[in-house]
Amino acid sequence: MTSYKYEVRTAEGQTTTGVIQAQSLPEASAIAKGYGSYVLNVMPVSGMAGAEGILAKMREVKIELGPGLKDVLNFTKQLGVMIKAGINIRSAIGGISEQVENPKFKKILLQIKADVESGKPFSEAIAEHPKVFSPLYVNMIRASELSGNFGHMLDRISKYLAQQVETRSMVRGAMIYPMIIAVMAVGATVFLLTFVLPKFTMLFSGKEALLPKPTVMLMAMSDFIRAYWYVIVAGLVASFVGLFYAIKTDAGSECWDRLKLKIPLFKRMLRALYITRSLHTMGELVSAGVPMLETLDITGEVSGHFQYRKMWADVHDAVEQGSKIVQPLGRQKLLPSNVVQMISAGEESGNLGPVMRDIADFYSQELKATIKAVTAMIEPLMIVLMGCVVGFIAMSIILPIFKMSKLVQ
Repeated sequence: MTSYKYEVRTAEGQTTTGVIQAQSLPEASAIAKGYGSYVLNVMPVSGMAGAEGILAKMREVKIELGPGLKDVLNFTKQLGVMIKAGINIRSAIGGISEQVENPKFKKILLQIKADVESGKPFSEAIAEHPKVFSPLYVNMIRASELSGNFGHMLDRISKYLAQQVETRSMVRGAMIYPMIIAVMAVGATVFLLTFVLPKFTMLFSGKEALLPKPTVMLMAMSDFIRAYWYVIVAGLVASFVGLFYAIKTDAGSECWDRLKLKIPLFKRMLRALYITRSLHTMGELVSAGVPMLETLDITGEVSGHFQYRKMWADVHDAVEQGSKIVQPLGRQKLLPSNVVQMISAGEESGNLGPVMRDIADFYSQELKATIKAVTAMIEPLMIVLMGCVVGFIAMSIILPIFKMSKLVQ
């Protein structure tokens, strides 16, 4: 006997449900009809439970991503507009939180609103969430609270974040493009070796002495891939996982940073990125009135490369001992000499912040031009590389056929 859940409607229009025991679905339907005039639904309890259980699990398995840089940028823009319109910060944060789609970010904003309502300054409230609001963001807000130009500072932070979003998007685009081409090249090679080349194996059987070395090598490679593909896949997965966790370590991160500045096509682009990021951050913090030592600490954290972090740490130590910024920078090889000279002029004239921003804007334009140049160079190089690989495999297949056809003649 199987349990069936039924749903019927009586002649009076009332809907009733229940569970009955029956040998089959038709028998269950006949029994259910006895409880009402119209049978709406009859289904096995086990199947129903399984379906509902799967749906419940699908509803439960909902990955909630944390807020990204774009979420913070949109929040900052909206908050700046509302503050300038005369809306108090508590109402502004509450109104923005109602429109935020990211659940985690909405929860964070509601917590910030509660902290502000309890009497905390806005800078202290956002400082409780360092994974969302960077030290640069917090310190610029803190400086604006002291100077009273909160709305203006939100606009400057919005422009800074917008530039960071644009730069990050461009750099990722330049990195992703060659990766896609490389994956396509590897996929085409594997396809030719595992599906196309084996079709010709029977033609070459017993004639191994006549085959050229490239064909013999490719046939051996094809046999190995087809026989031990699971070992290759496991090895690749283990390599990628090991590399991922190795980069997370201090030594691995340092090695990876060194390698990035040695890759021929990318080193110029990455160097411009690190200089732009460092000088733009420092310029904004200095202009906002953040103390110099704290500015240097934050600049080092934001730079994104261990050598630049070390450089700004050395500058911090020198400034702490009474030295000028330009003196330790002049001993470094990570900044071009003309940049050091402009920083020196800005420091002497008292316009360090604007000078830093001007240099950062210049390198930002250079970064964009470099990314376009790198992308333009990568496209033909990868196409030529794919053509060489596919051509080599094709020739390794065709040459033995020509050779054997001549022998037959």
